[in-house]
Amino acid sequence: MKNTGSIKWSSFLKDVFICSLSAFVGPEAHVGVFLDQLVTKKKYLSEKELIELVALSSMLPGPSSTQIIVATGYKTGGPLLGLLTLLVWALPVLVFMTALSFLNQLLDTFNISVDNLRFIGPMAVGFIVVAAYKIGRKVVTGRFTLLLFLFSATTTYLIRAPWVFPVILLIGGGTSVFLSRQKNLWNRVKLDPPWVYLALFICFAVGGIFVVTVWDELIAHLFEGFYRFGYLVFGGGQVVVPMMYSELVEIRQYLTSQEFLTGYGFVQGLPGPMFSFSAYVGGLAAASGGPVYQIIGALVSGIGIFLPGMFLIYFVYPIWEGLKQIRGIGISLKGINAAAGGLISIAAFILMQQSGFSLENIIVTALTIILLTAGVIPTPLIVLLALGAGFIF
Repeated sequence: MKNTGSIKWSSFLKDVFICSLSAFVGPEAHVGVFLDQLVTKKKYLSEKELIELVALSSMLPGPSSTQIIVATGYKTGGPLLGLLTLLVWALPVLVFMTALSFLNQLLDTFNISVDNLRFIGPMAVGFIVVAAYKIGRKVVTGRFTLLLFLFSATTTYLIRAPWVFPVILLIGGGTSVFLSRQKNLWNRVKLDPPWVYLALFICFAVGGIFVVTVWDELIAHLFEGFYRFGYLVFGGGQVVVPMMYSELVEIRQYLTSQEFLTGYGFVQGLPGPMFSFSAYVGGLAAASGGPVYQIIGALVSGIGIFLPGMFLIYFVYPIWEGLKQIRGIGISLKGINAAAGGLISIAAFILMQQSGFSLENIIVTALTIILLTAGVIPTPLIVLLALGAGFIF
């Protein structure tokens, strides 16, 4: 492993950029890219350290792969390099998703029917089905986790409200701890945390809620909403999708189901963190205010969703060695992960309902699942095939 004091920041950020352009699909695939580029090739950290960061990010809300690579930047050069790491990692796809939020206007300009994009939605459902299956196999390890998985899926389907997601995750973690029957779960360890980052995290959370209660402005609502998504979601981008859909499409009606699914389909074919989807959704939500307002909406949404994860990893990473000695944290993850798996599985059914159970939609979803499972076609090409099929047929 390299001596962090001898590493050039420019070289490290170049390797982060390579990771950003190479990391497709989701957190599991991203970890494979980190292992290849940051561990095997460049030795910025050891394989053991990477695995520990995977465990740490699983315990925290927010974008897990983003927190892993930001923690690597923090380890290499402190908080400033951690921030630069976040920018290099997320900015390319955030810019692209902001541009895609103007897609509907471009289609109108060139007289292209949105119907040509009709296969993107069913294709996106296929991605969620595969993600639900892969995650389900890992998190459902027995009767208890299966019951939590089914409870989470059923409750999410019956109750379409933003508050249900964190409640389900808390129930999963709390139940896991309660049923463990182990003693001394919260054993004391000596910690010296950097409280300033926790204070900033809380200030933005409470301040955002206060601002939207006294100022009914869309941009403020977007920042508060996406900041809340950033600190309530465990497991990364796949888990935040049902929360976004429920609040932004069904409850607030900032955009249509087709617009949501189209953007989600496109982000599947792009490298980088899936939380960048926030820029597309925020941009569309602010589209009625004109191009500048739309860009601002995309910007505050992107900043909002990544900010809490950065504050939390800055607060927790310096005390990680001590936290690993607390047994209750590891036990609660068993239930949290099972509940999160249920959220993802039912998201596929909900989105398919909205997209429609027509024969052609079912065929596109099935073909997407087959292609993803076979692994013979790169993800971006699957997106292009779905897009091309909409224009051809």
